[in-house]
Amino acid sequence: MAKEVYDVTGAGDTVVSVVTLALAAGADFKQASVMANVAAGIVVGEMGVATVTPKQFAAALDEK
Repeated sequence: MAKEVYDVTGAGDTVVSVVTLALAAGADFKQASVMANVAAGIVVGEMGVATVTPKQFAAALDEK
């Protein structure tokens, strides 16, 4: 879901974290996968190791 990729550092960790959190919160695997893809898209759009803020995540999900 990234518009432009700058650095893939941490993208895999982001995917694992978001999938785990989403499944633990009751999402099904498809929902968890979409959420993880959105979060990873945010991370790869930043230079270096990046985190996803709740505000960024909510805005990106709203765009989806």
